[in-house]
Amino acid sequence: MAYHPASLKTPLKADPWVIGTRSYDLSGAGMIMGIVNVTPDSFSDGGHFQTADAAATRALQLESEGAAIIDFGGESTRPGAAEVSAGDEQQRVLPAIEKFASLRAPETLISVDTSKPEVAAAALAAGADIINDVNGFSNPAMRSVATGSKCGLVLMHMPGNPRNMQDSPHYEDVVTEVMSYLKQQLILCEHDGIAPERIVLDPGIGFGKSLEHNLELLCSLPEMRVCGRPLLIGVSRKSFIAALIGSDDIGEREWPTVALTSYLRQQGAEILRVHDPGANLQALRMTEAILYG
Repeated sequence: MAYHPASLKTPLKADPWVIGTRSYDLSGAGMIMGIVNVTPDSFSDGGHFQTADAAATRALQLESEGAAIIDFGGESTRPGAAEVSAGDEQQRVLPAIEKFASLRAPETLISVDTSKPEVAAAALAAGADIINDVNGFSNPAMRSVATGSKCGLVLMHMPGNPRNMQDSPHYEDVVTEVMSYLKQQLILCEHDGIAPERIVLDPGIGFGKSLEHNLELLCSLPEMRVCGRPLLIGVSRKSFIAALIGSDDIGEREWPTVALTSYLRQQGAEILRVHDPGANLQALRMTEAILYG
């Protein structure tokens, strides 16, 4: 018999996000998640923050600019990126998390961007508060790590893996199919004992989607409120922006990202994952002032 928990409903506004003992009502004030890539090959800033000191310094800068969450990643998920072993990923990301955990403000949250259960478990032990899984907790072992903790979870949609996701992305109806996937993963998580209030959802802009798919999803955010969960969107510096503005210069993607932050907050997104928090936080708060007074 299919498992259909009573909590599967779709209100217009998101329910709070529970992380450990803290509950975050994001209905009137969203969050900025700042990105720290502890990698040699990330598309935007690969190789810039590979040491623990450099990564922690960057994290402190993002925190000072208003990022409420710092997301550390030790494996690039750009299209075509090479796979990294769990051991190498831990060597990259754990010292950075440990260093920043000793320096951060008490209210700042640490996220680990990983799809490997062993990396997630070690990151939680090192001080992380959130697991950000691009594979949507499809791995039962990752769900087991989550079940054994009280951390927050980011559940994302990605068909395939970074090595093949952009080969030939195809959907009959991208919005319906992404929503269906997110709902099914929520069901799996709840069936394994993970409370839905710990989870936020990410439709995975740029992950196994064409330019047209990305735009359709961004235009349909109000329809994507699955089971009352908050939405996290990551569009910062992504290649679809370059296609739209006609420039491959990474630096020219910053202001379009800020514009998207304002638009996406208006469309219902509560958490925006960006490389440069300052201007994006200003856009976020200005938009909220207009929307909510």
